[in-house]
Amino acid sequence: MLNLLFTNDRQGEYPPSWYEATADSLSRQPSLNESIQCDVCIIGAGFTGLSCALTLSQSGLDVVVLDAHRVGWGASGRNGGQLGSGQRLDQFELEARYGLDQARSMWDLAQAAKQHVHDLIDDYEICCDYRAGIMHVDHRRRFARETAAYVEKLNDGYQYQHITFADHAEVCQRLASDAYFSGSVDIGSGHLHPLKLATGYARAAIKQNVRIYENTEVLNYSDTANQVLVKTAAGDVSAKQMLLACNGYLGNLHAQVAASVMPINNYIIATEPLEPELANSLIQDNMAVADSKFVVNYFRVSPDNRLLFGGRESYGYRFPSDIKSFVRKAMLSVYPQLINTKIDYGWGGTLAITMNRLPYIKQLSSNVISSSGYSGHGVGMATLAGKLCGQALTGKFDSYNVMSAIDHRAFPGGKSLRSPLLKLGMLYYSLRDKL
Repeated sequence: MLNLLFTNDRQGEYPPSWYEATADSLSRQPSLNESIQCDVCIIGAGFTGLSCALTLSQSGLDVVVLDAHRVGWGASGRNGGQLGSGQRLDQFELEARYGLDQARSMWDLAQAAKQHVHDLIDDYEICCDYRAGIMHVDHRRRFARETAAYVEKLNDGYQYQHITFADHAEVCQRLASDAYFSGSVDIGSGHLHPLKLATGYARAAIKQNVRIYENTEVLNYSDTANQVLVKTAAGDVSAKQMLLACNGYLGNLHAQVAASVMPINNYIIATEPLEPELANSLIQDNMAVADSKFVVNYFRVSPDNRLLFGGRESYGYRFPSDIKSFVRKAMLSVYPQLINTKIDYGWGGTLAITMNRLPYIKQLSSNVISSSGYSGHGVGMATLAGKLCGQALTGKFDSYNVMSAIDHRAFPGGKSLRSPLLKLGMLYYSLRDKL
């Protein structure tokens, strides 16, 4: 079985993305080559792990973070950068599944996730190019009625006044595209440079005496009531508690989590810098955009006037050989006027989804917690999940329990058939997007 940590990427190197080219590089942290001790060991130096480390270090605990590659190397440093409102499921569906009270609690936590990201940006003076506004646009005319109803639901039922309905005329005014018919405009959400955010979290954690070890792959771990022993290739960590914050790169570290959290690949391209007039015409007011397709297209204009366009997914282990061409087709379906525009960057990343598209946050034993499966909604929720897990590891479970109480189903097919069955299901929905 291929190891996703190394299947598509070079050891200890960020993918050649626009994010990597424009981020403030963090000095390389050492690899672990000895036996050490700490209060809490965190596996994964992405949004979840670093946010948890900040929370724990603020409580005076000795924290070690291990990553097989670099800080923010995984989905945290490769994603679309959208800091959205709510959960991955809308409030109509959450209310139908879990009842009004729990749905409202999940909405409140999602709002808290956005605020927590903003608080960390402000507290630690993280420069990550935040801009307000996300448009969600409908690729089918018939979706207008439910989008308008959802905006009304948030306005009246959740007292969220930052979102408005956009009819066809407004969508055409805001986007230089004929691909969409209606949508919503949410100025309470926004977009940012995710790798700058991740490295900003890491700098803050290091200042709080968190020890981060890069290029340190975890091979396995064992836990008893009083201790967790984490084995790496050249060293080990003895800790009182542990957080698994591996998301799509969990591998074989825990079978229960792997059964419910499935890795999938997603891709982004960045065009050459566009003339300012053209760049400004593509998306009004410098918002980010996400559409209503099951395999979502998401896009925005960068500070240096490139179109960053994400879309298309693959469900095998390997990335396409030509990511630029793979995603360019989707970009041209939205912006055919860019037919002669050069693509400067194309990169892929592995995220993780769950069957219900809600985060998988679970207590695995008396001293081990896991958090992953953000299903494309991780900038805010992964950061908040890290905070909630940090609070739980110090005995504060109130908000943590809201998310950990969510029931999750394992993906069907067992270990050998999970991925093929997922691929069939995704291909079905991808085909439905086109019909």
